[in-house]
Amino acid sequence: MNSSPGMREQFAAISLLRWQVFTHSLRNLRGRMELASRIIMMFGYAVVGLGGTIALGILSWYLISHDALAWFALPLWLLFLYWQLFPVMATAFTENFDASNFLRFPLSYRSYFLIRLAYGALDPTSVIGAVWLIGMAVGIGVSAPMLFPWAALVLACFGAFNILLNRAIFAWLDRWLARRKSREILGVVFILFVIGIQFVGNATGYFLRRYGNHRRPELAGAALKVLAVSRVLPPGLAATALSAVEQGESAVALGAFALLCAYSGAAWAFLHLRIRAQFRGENLSEAAPSVARGKQEVRVGWSAPGISGPVAAVVEKELRYLSRSGPMLFPLIMPVMILVILRFGAANTGRGANLFMRHIDFAFPIGMAYALLILGNFTYNSFGTDAAGVQFFFMSPVRFREILLGKNLAQGVILAAEVLFVWIGVAVIFRPPGLRITLTTLAGVLFAAMVNCIAGNLLSLYSPKRFDFASFGRQRASGITALASIGVFAVVFGLVGFAVVLAAYFGKSWLSTLILLALAAGAWRGYVFLLARIDRLATGRRETLIAELCRAA
Repeated sequence: MNSSPGMREQFAAISLLRWQVFTHSLRNLRGRMELASRIIMMFGYAVVGLGGTIALGILSWYLISHDALAWFALPLWLLFLYWQLFPVMATAFTENFDASNFLRFPLSYRSYFLIRLAYGALDPTSVIGAVWLIGMAVGIGVSAPMLFPWAALVLACFGAFNILLNRAIFAWLDRWLARRKSREILGVVFILFVIGIQFVGNATGYFLRRYGNHRRPELAGAALKVLAVSRVLPPGLAATALSAVEQGESAVALGAFALLCAYSGAAWAFLHLRIRAQFRGENLSEAAPSVARGKQEVRVGWSAPGISGPVAAVVEKELRYLSRSGPMLFPLIMPVMILVILRFGAANTGRGANLFMRHIDFAFPIGMAYALLILGNFTYNSFGTDAAGVQFFFMSPVRFREILLGKNLAQGVILAAEVLFVWIGVAVIFRPPGLRITLTTLAGVLFAAMVNCIAGNLLSLYSPKRFDFASFGRQRASGITALASIGVFAVVFGLVGFAVVLAAYFGKSWLSTLILLALAAGAWRGYVFLLARIDRLATGRRETLIAELCRAA
């Protein structure tokens, strides 16, 4: 007699386990703050979901009512692109549980596959996409009630395809990111893709502004031809299945729906290959077997006047980690890329260009503000890349203040390089920034850097999160850290803006520099005060810090 639990019992046990993990996490302050941050994020998702549902419902009603079915593929293409691209862009703000942890339990493959699929369906992106599809179905039903059952079936199949494809993409990305070489290549490709989207969007906006008013019929005809060509792809097939029924072409509608189901089956097979290999115990470790070697020469570490050996060692470690990671190093050039987009993009060829070109002195502050936002990824989760190696910090005969001081100095070196890089970029792309704007910007950067170090050191101890290079779709920092960093940057940029406005009001440009230097001096005092007490804080948070960074991602 087989006494193994059935699928229903397994799902019930997993649900109970996740519920208990959630309730137990609320026993400490961090768990309650994480819950608060998730509620805030869910509120934002709810606003986006509700607004999109209403907009797509009205658009679907309009297209059906006005016999504009040829355009119905457009909202489906937008929804498809959102479903597949937005999760990639939102990895810094979403918390996705790694369902592969369930491989530790005696689950059947069928149960494990459905669990992975269920977690994908409950992802905020998938929930919003499903709600948007419901809005489209309701809009179609209001305009043509007889078409509602068929529309619900087609859109449900389209939603299933998107969920399966999204999960398959993330599963295969995890496979490719398990290897360092492919991880580096994918990181660079992804960043180039993001930059390319910016240029494509600017070029499209420029083209529409220049030719849209004079050649609107030609542009509409070209767009319809593009949508017609896309009929062999899932969004176009879903639109064809809906429009063909409305036009009485049942055979065409059934054929399009059958092809859409075939695409869903192909996405399922694509996902099945990865999950099946994972379920069978595929080992993606890239650790090479140890080989006995002869005596090797010990290299002397870095040294600098006035910096102790342990601090210099931490600085060297941090900079070597950064220099060997393309995905971490490549974003540092993004501030200059933003300036290039502002200079040569569509914003510089329309009416907005006149306003921007009249105030190009703000190019240097804009570039440095963006650089500070990017460097927040390093500052607010200082121990994320150390992972289990954080244990060696506590085992070594070094004060923890020296470790954090070394990390902050490394971050300061990166920031100094960014200042020089952005200044040269502004000088080449626009013109060299004036002395007044340079000094004011440097004072503001100094103030922001000190505040970031204070907030970053505290959040790195109280809300750490392991950064797994071989995983995709899970945020690099905790929800608390993400929200706190937004608040800190809002306050810092607000104070910098207040100093600039105050100086302009009194007509004394040097006043803003003095105010920002005074704020930086106050922040420095706060940093020294915190650094003097960081050993006691780190000792008190030692167990939590090690447990969080050593556990599976």
